[in-house]
Amino acid sequence: MDHDWDIYGKDPTEEESKEKNKILSSVFFSGCFVLFLWLVQFYQWASETDLSVFGVYPGKVSGLKGIFTAPLVHADFSHLISNSVTLFLLLFGILYFYRSSAVIVFVIIYISNGILVWFFARHSYHIGASGLVYGFAAFLFFSGLFRKDKRSIALSLLIVFLYGGMVWGVLPIDPKISFESHLFGAIIGIVCAFIFRKNDPPPVYEWEEEDYEDEFEDEPDPDEEKLADETEIDDDAEPDSFRY
Repeated sequence: MDHDWDIYGKDPTEEESKEKNKILSSVFFSGCFVLFLWLVQFYQWASETDLSVFGVYPGKVSGLKGIFTAPLVHADFSHLISNSVTLFLLLFGILYFYRSSAVIVFVIIYISNGILVWFFARHSYHIGASGLVYGFAAFLFFSGLFRKDKRSIALSLLIVFLYGGMVWGVLPIDPKISFESHLFGAIIGIVCAFIFRKNDPPPVYEWEEEDYEDEFEDEPDPDEEKLADETEIDDDAEPDSFRY
C-alpha cells in the first residue's frame, strides 16, 4: 500500500496537513487582532490624540460607542503590553481547541462585557482589552471542567498555573483599574463555557481507542462464564437413573 491508514481510515498525511493549517490559522487570526490593537496605540501615540473618549462611559448615550471600541483602546504602551501576550495565547487557545464556537464566543464576550459595563460600572471611561482577557480565560478554564475531557482539563490546569493570580483583578483593589470589566468578562466567559459545553467534542486518539478495545478484550464474556458454570454442574451431577 502507498499509505498507512489509521483506525479511522484517514490518511495520516492529510490529517497532519489539516492540523498544521489549524495551528497556522489560529496563530494568524490571534496575531492579527493583537496587531490591530498595536496599530491603534501607535496612532494614538503618533497623533498625540487621547482615544479614551472611545471607551465605555456608563449611563451616557455617547458612551454606548465604547461597547464596540473600548477593547481596542489602551491608556499607554505598558497597558497594551500587559494585555498583548496573554490575549494572544488565550485567543489562540479558543480558536484552536474550540473552533466551531470561537467566533460566536468572541462576539458574545466582546459585546456583552461592554453592555454590562455601560449599565453597572462606575462613571468613568473604561478602556482596554482586559475584559476580553478575563472572559477568554474563564471560558477556557470552565470549558475544561464542564466537558470533563482530558484535553480540556489539561488546558484548564495550564490556565490556572499561568493566570491564577488574575482572580484578584475582579476585586475593587485599585480604583484606577476597571475591575467591573474584569468581573463581567469572567462571568460571561463562564456562561459561554456552559452554553457551548457540547460543542467541539474532544477527538478520540488512536491510543485511547486501543486502550478501550483492550479493556473489553480482557473482560470475560458473561455468556461463556455462564456456560462454563452449567457444564461444571452437569459433570458433578448424579446420573438420572439414580434419582428417586
